[in-house]
Amino acid sequence: MCRVKVDGEEREYPDGISILEIAKDYQKDYDSEIVLAKRNGKLTELFKEINSDCEIELLTLKSAPGNEAYKRSATLIMLKAFYEVCGRKNIGKICVEFSLSKGYYCTFKGKKELNQQLIDEVSARMYTIVQENIPINKRTIGTCNAAEMFKRHGMYDKEKLFKFRRASKVNIYSIKDFEDYFYGYMVPSTGYVKYFALYLYDEGFVLQLPVKELPDIVPKFEPQNKLFSVLKESEKWGNMYHIDTVGALNEEISNGNIRDIMLVAEALQEKKIAEIATQISNDSGKKFIMIAGPSSSGKTSFSHRLSIQLKVNGKKPHPIAIDNYFVDREFTPRDADGNFNFEVLDAIDVKQFNEDMTNLLAGKEVMMPTYNFISGKREYKGNTLKLEKDDILVIEGMSITGFLQQTED
Repeated sequence: MCRVKVDGEEREYPDGISILEIAKDYQKDYDSEIVLAKRNGKLTELFKEINSDCEIELLTLKSAPGNEAYKRSATLIMLKAFYEVCGRKNIGKICVEFSLSKGYYCTFKGKKELNQQLIDEVSARMYTIVQENIPINKRTIGTCNAAEMFKRHGMYDKEKLFKFRRASKVNIYSIKDFEDYFYGYMVPSTGYVKYFALYLYDEGFVLQLPVKELPDIVPKFEPQNKLFSVLKESEKWGNMYHIDTVGALNEEISNGNIRDIMLVAEALQEKKIAEIATQISNDSGKKFIMIAGPSSSGKTSFSHRLSIQLKVNGKKPHPIAIDNYFVDREFTPRDADGNFNFEVLDAIDVKQFNEDMTNLLAGKEVMMPTYNFISGKREYKGNTLKLEKDDILVIEGMSITGFLQQTED
């Protein structure tokens, strides 16, 4: 017997019991389905057996790891359904390209036409697989054996990926006789994946899936056409240079071609920044350029490069960092762990920012702040700004979208 502590409660279980069996005892206490667990703080799947005393944390579909496991499992089911509906010989390649809306944008190449009828047939087959509640099995094999296996299946991108893998073992997941490689954990069986939808979109389709906050609802499909065009263009350039997968990129690096790839990528970005600067400069009424994005997304670097291109077009850009409008440290909000949270709108003095920007637009001279991160205070060091005819503000920060929303309200 082994003692297992779950949610502060300790119980005895026989050696060899699976975490799944333990989870069944506690499912009634959770408002969402339990799909993964942490054993002594380490993430693990529910089929794992318990043979010693331990502490278990049960994770539901409302957790980030649980939601990711759901998405992987839905993808595996979708791939199996396509192969069963179309037949392996009629499929050239199915690719999960990138995240879009609340799902994945995928492409299909093969002898069958990707149309609504095919999507409906695949969707129906997916629901059948879910209703059959088939176990999702996992086995570990040698990397060389995995490469050979995927070569036999015609999945040459995965074969190339394993060529550069340092680990000697890989995990293969399967639903009956259909198997594939995934990096990350799965739910125990197909019956857990009850909610999904397939939508034809552009030249491919979208596998739409629930978010962790609402795990039993498939959100409305929102195309996000601008984001999609950027992501699709990136895929196009990758295909053009035959680096459409991680394995292909690794091969180019090993062949000594990475420098040329980096130079092409840099040149392409510079070309696009120049086009943006020209578009801005052709409209004399534009005085604010706002750059938003999460931490470490390159906002500051982009704003500097855009400023250079604006100067080439005869403009006088002035960089404005939202960070300089942080409230004094004593008023900074804290997160659930008690740490300062600089990523929420309440960490910014929105009133002062709006007042300064309004005065600048009105042609007034404004004293610009500088935030002292050591003292946690906003300081004024005599830096003033007044917009002239060719001046333009390049404002960057995570909370810009929040400012815009608050201004609209």
